[in-house]
Amino acid sequence: MKSLVLAEKPSVAKEIARVLGCGQKQKGYMEGSKYIVTWALGHLVTLAEPEDYDPKYKTWNLEDLPLLPPKMNLKIMKETSQQYRVVAQLCKRQDISELIIATDAGREGELVARWIMELVHWRKPFKRLWISSQTDKAIKDGFNSLKPGKEYNNLYASAVCRAEADWLIGLNVTRALTTKYNAQLAAGRVQTPTLAMLMDREQEIQSFQSQPYWNVSAEFGSFSALWREQDTHDGRVWSREEAEAISARIKQGSAKVSKLRTVEKSEPHPQAYDLTELQRDANKRLGFSAKQTSNVLQKLYEQHKLVTYPRTDSRYLSSDMVPTLKGRLESIAVGPYAQLARKLVRIQLPITKRIVDDTKVTDHHAIIPTEQFVNISALTNDERRLYDLIVRRFIALFYGPYKYDETSVVLTIGKDSLYAKGKIEKEKGWKEIYQSDAYSSSQEEEEEDDNGAGESGQGKADRQPAQLLPPLTIGQSIPIKQPKLRELRTLPPARYTEATLLTRMEKHSLGTPATRADIIEKLLGTDTITRSQNKLMPTGKGKQLIELVVNELRSPDLTAKWEQELERIAKGIGDPAAFMKNVRQQAAKWVSEVIAETKEYKPHNLTHSRCPECEKPLLEINGKRGKSLVCSDRDCGYRRAAEPMLSNKRCPNCHKKMEIKDGKAGKFAQCKPCSVIEMLGDKQGGKVNRKQNQKLIEQFSDNTSLSNSLADKLKAALEKQTDK
Repeated sequence: MKSLVLAEKPSVAKEIARVLGCGQKQKGYMEGSKYIVTWALGHLVTLAEPEDYDPKYKTWNLEDLPLLPPKMNLKIMKETSQQYRVVAQLCKRQDISELIIATDAGREGELVARWIMELVHWRKPFKRLWISSQTDKAIKDGFNSLKPGKEYNNLYASAVCRAEADWLIGLNVTRALTTKYNAQLAAGRVQTPTLAMLMDREQEIQSFQSQPYWNVSAEFGSFSALWREQDTHDGRVWSREEAEAISARIKQGSAKVSKLRTVEKSEPHPQAYDLTELQRDANKRLGFSAKQTSNVLQKLYEQHKLVTYPRTDSRYLSSDMVPTLKGRLESIAVGPYAQLARKLVRIQLPITKRIVDDTKVTDHHAIIPTEQFVNISALTNDERRLYDLIVRRFIALFYGPYKYDETSVVLTIGKDSLYAKGKIEKEKGWKEIYQSDAYSSSQEEEEEDDNGAGESGQGKADRQPAQLLPPLTIGQSIPIKQPKLRELRTLPPARYTEATLLTRMEKHSLGTPATRADIIEKLLGTDTITRSQNKLMPTGKGKQLIELVVNELRSPDLTAKWEQELERIAKGIGDPAAFMKNVRQQAAKWVSEVIAETKEYKPHNLTHSRCPECEKPLLEINGKRGKSLVCSDRDCGYRRAAEPMLSNKRCPNCHKKMEIKDGKAGKFAQCKPCSVIEMLGDKQGGKVNRKQNQKLIEQFSDNTSLSNSLADKLKAALEKQTDK
C-alpha cells in the first residue's frame, strides 16, 4: 500500500518527491515504491459563485440581495480542473491507504487540501506534514514525525469561517453598492476599514493649518543648547516678539552649569522578524511594497530554501531549535557575513527570553535562515537584498546590547534655562551588524515614520543633533558664542507608507500577516487608493466610497473583533456556528442600509467624451496596459484604449513615433498627420526577418565575401592607387 502526498505547488512537490525517492514522472504526479506525490495549483476548489446557486444571479439586481445561501457550496475551479481530476483519480486508487497533507503549513494551506478532500469524499486516514523550512533535512524530519490530520480540524474550521465571511460580506456589500450607484464599488471586511484609515489621515492633512513657531538656541563653541521654559517643555515659542526677547536676554554674559547628569543607557538587539515586521523594514530600507516582499520571500523559502516559513506572526524561536542555531550560523558565514557570524560560532550563544519563548510561538516561529549552504551569486538583486535583512537580523540576536553614556546638562542665564544632551558610545554591541551606509537610519527616525509628524505637528527640525559634550562641572561658567533664532512651521501628519499602514493594520488586528499585502494590492488594483513616491492616499473614487459605505464597516473595531474570534476558533475555544450566524446578520443589515442610503455617487474620472453606443459620458480608467475609456453605464460595456500604443518606428516625414494599429492584414504603424502607413513585419517574428535579410544581402552582393569587408575595401583602394 502507498501514501498519497498532496503538496500545494509543483515546485514543492518536485522537491518532496526527490527526497522521498519518487522517480517515476507521470502527468500531474510522481510515483515511488512507498509514496505518490501530487500537487494542487494554489486553490483547485473554491466557494461557488452566486450564479452557481441560481442562473438569475448572473445579472446583478438590488432586489435579489442579500445573497445568503443556507449552506455554502464548493466548486472546482475551471482554470485548474485538469489537475483536480488527476488528484481525484489518485484518491480513488485501491493501493492508496492514506493521504498526507503537505500543503503550506498554515490556515490557507489547510483550506487548499481540506476543500479538495471534501469534494473527492475522502474517507480514509489522513496525516499532516507540518514543517517550517523546505530543506531536505526538514522534509525528512517532517515525514518521520507526521501529525494526525484531525489535530488541525480547528484550524480548518477557522479558515472556512474566514473564507465564507469574506464571501458573504464582500459579495453582498459590493453588489449592493455597485448596482445602487451603477459604478464598480468594491467593499470588504478588511479592505474597507483599511481604506477608512487612509481617508482619516487624508482628512487630518486637509484640515491641518500650519503655524509658525520659533526655537532659540545658543552656541558654546563645541556644542549647542536649546532654550526651554522648563524640563518638560518642547522648546517651541509661539510669538516672534517673545523669541526675540529671549534671544536678547541670553546674548549677554555667560551661562552657568546648574544641572549635570550622566546615565548609562542600553538598547537591546531587535527581535527576529515576523512577516509584517519584515515587510515594514523592507519598505523603509529597500523601498519594497508589501506584496513584493512576500513574493521575493516565497522564492527564498521555496526555491532557494534559505529561509524558514514566511507567513508567520511570531517574533520568537522555540526551544527545540536551540541546538540548530550554531549550524545555521556556520551555513551563513560567507561573504559579508563571514566575520560577523564566525565570532559567534566560537562562543556559547546567549539564549534569552527575547529570542526563545515557547509560549509566544503558535504555528510557526520567526523568520530566520535555514542550515542550507548559501550561494549568494545564485540570488537575484532583490533576493540578495531581502536575504541580507534576514541574515543581519538573525546574527544581531546573539550580539550584546548597544551601550552609551547619555549626559544631559542644564545651563542657566538669569531666569532662562538652556538644555543640551551629549552621547558617548561605549559598546557597539548589535549595532556592529548595521554599520554600513544602508543601515544608517536611526531608531528615532523609524519611530517618527510610524507616528507621522507627531501629535502636535512637530517635525525633525526640532530635534537636537547628537553631539559630544566637553568635560563639565556643576557651577562652571561658559561664555556664549552666539544665540540663534530659527523660524519653523508645524507640519501636518505624514501620509502613510506601506510600512506605517502595516503597523496600523497590525495594531487594529486587520487581516493576518499573510493577507495584509493582498489587501493593499486590492485597494490599489480597484483604483480606490494610489501610490505616489512610496506614499499611499485615497483616490476620488476611494473618498466617495468611504462616504457611501455603512459606518460599521468603516470602523476597524468590528473586523478586529471578528479576527480575534477566528483566532479563538483556530485554538478550539470559539464557536464557528455562532460566528457565521453573526456574519450573516451583519451582511443582511448592511445591504438594507446601502439600499436605504440617499447620497449620490459622482464619478471622479468622468471625461468630456461620449460613448458612441449609448451617448453617456466615458470614464477614464488606469489599467495595466495604460489608460482606457469605459462607458459610465455598466450595462453598456463599451471600452476602448485612451492612449494609442506607440511603435519604435518613426515617420519618415515628421520623425515622430508612429501609432500601432490592427488591420485585416495584421499590425501596421501609422502617422495620421502625414498619412503614412507601414506594415509591421511578418507573423514569423524577428529571427526569420534576419535570415531573410541575410539572403537578400547574399542575393544582391555580387558574390562578395561578407566576412571580411574591411579587408576587401582596403584591397579595392590599393588596386585603385595601382591603376593610377
